[in-house]
Amino acid sequence: MTKRNILKKSPKGIESLIRLNKFIANAGICSRRDADELIKKGEITINGVVVTELGIKVSRNDKVSYRGKILIPEKLIYVLLNKPKDFITTMDDPQGRRTVMDLVKKAGDQRIYPVGRLDRNTTGLLLLTNDGELSERLAHPSNNVKKIYSVQVDKRVSKEDVAHIQEGVELEDGKARIDQLAILSSDYKQFGLELHIGRNRIVRRIFEHFGYEVIKLDRVLYAGLDKQNLPRGKWRYLTDKEVNRLKGLR
Repeated sequence: MTKRNILKKSPKGIESLIRLNKFIANAGICSRRDADELIKKGEITINGVVVTELGIKVSRNDKVSYRGKILIPEKLIYVLLNKPKDFITTMDDPQGRRTVMDLVKKAGDQRIYPVGRLDRNTTGLLLLTNDGELSERLAHPSNNVKKIYSVQVDKRVSKEDVAHIQEGVELEDGKARIDQLAILSSDYKQFGLELHIGRNRIVRRIFEHFGYEVIKLDRVLYAGLDKQNLPRGKWRYLTDKEVNRLKGLR
């Protein structure tokens, strides 16, 4: 069946048509890349017709469905949270513990979700959005998303260990390379650490490798976003300028 048979004519003209994979991503289902896979597998219908061809465009008047459910593109929102301690980064928790979603309840009716995660005892910047494509881009290692942490450990770090951390640490899942390590206190217990890798508990594991326990860990910068005028436990919407800069991230 041809595109003309599948699609209804848009009353607003060709300008109102968008690519099908973007329509699916805007509905909060997945990223554009994953949407292409759903299309190729025949899991998407337009006006009741299964489509498998990439590049098709639709209008908001078309009925696009996934597994029998009609998709409605949501308004994309971007929320920056200054996460406090003792909140877990998950959508919900079967044990009834507090989650970051409890802190952003009033951000809107859209279902947003965290980009990456911070562990329960880590504080600082966390981005939440319903933009699946941007979320995937920020999480992908090739985009080298810059993160800066403030770190406090339980005892003095030797100069030798500082040098080893700066050189890169061989962990069980590969070498952990950092960009910069700044000593912030004369007792060698507080540091500023800049890195681009995003592996699980990576900062804690780097110091634990040398026998140090991280007692305070705060993410103070994420992808160029900082905590200026954002108290702990509070959130704000990103500005259009910030969103555009994130989307142009290389």
